[in-house]
Amino acid sequence: MISYNPKEWFSFIFNFHRGDTFRKLLGAMIGIGLYSGGVAYLELEYWKLSSGSHVKNITIMHSMLGFVISLLLVFRTNTAYDRWWEGRKIWGSLVNNSRNLALKMAVMLDDKDDKDFFKKMIPAYASVLNLHLKREAISHELFDTNEISKDHYKHKPNQIAKTMMQKINKLYLEKKISGDQLIVLNSEIQSFTEICGACERIKNTPIPYSYSAFIKKFIFMYVLTLPFGYVFQLGYYVIPVVVFIFYVLASLELIAEEIEDPFGNDPNDLPTQKIAENIKKNVEELIY
Repeated sequence: MISYNPKEWFSFIFNFHRGDTFRKLLGAMIGIGLYSGGVAYLELEYWKLSSGSHVKNITIMHSMLGFVISLLLVFRTNTAYDRWWEGRKIWGSLVNNSRNLALKMAVMLDDKDDKDFFKKMIPAYASVLNLHLKREAISHELFDTNEISKDHYKHKPNQIAKTMMQKINKLYLEKKISGDQLIVLNSEIQSFTEICGACERIKNTPIPYSYSAFIKKFIFMYVLTLPFGYVFQLGYYVIPVVVFIFYVLASLELIAEEIEDPFGNDPNDLPTQKIAENIKKNVEELIY
């Protein structure tokens, strides 16, 4: 995720970072500019259409559809941002739940080996969940413990949650924790699984294909028809105007595409790796 100062206006305007849409759309913008120049040349120089041509009236369509496309893009960006913000709230809950579980283990347990187990496993859940959501390879060496089986389970977060639950049940059988404490700790482990499920719901449920495809086609057709009508008012100045309109509309769609899956490696995705590292620091401070 990109860290920035919202008060530095000029850095936003004149700097182009890796996630800026201008870089991604540069090739398409050049193509749209050439296309607009070709339309302007045909209408003004080759066909020599007069200002009274009916082609000029195509701007009426743009006026009518402009409101529609604005509503679609607003809804698109709001929906994508809701998914991004929900992902951030879910990982905020993971931070709090990890701290709560670490606090309880630090107080309830006396044996150093038992404490060391949870000192490793609680932050390991966040680290593995981060890799799981990014669909990256998860090495067994990450756990630094013999409690986790080396078998290739498909769902590593579940494996860690199961191992922690087995350990808690063993502590209960060994009379190291009471029945009431077992109930409390059970709810903490359950919250981890619920957080994982909520993240997977966002990750595995994209915006419906028909809706996303329609917006892209709408933007494409809208921009391609712009030069035909506005050439009569703008002449060859229609080239930068159409390119700018395309940049604005396409940028909104690109931003929505990027943030609707907040658990990837895009510049504007959630800093889940950093959050996992902070959880590790918090747990190590609490359990010692």
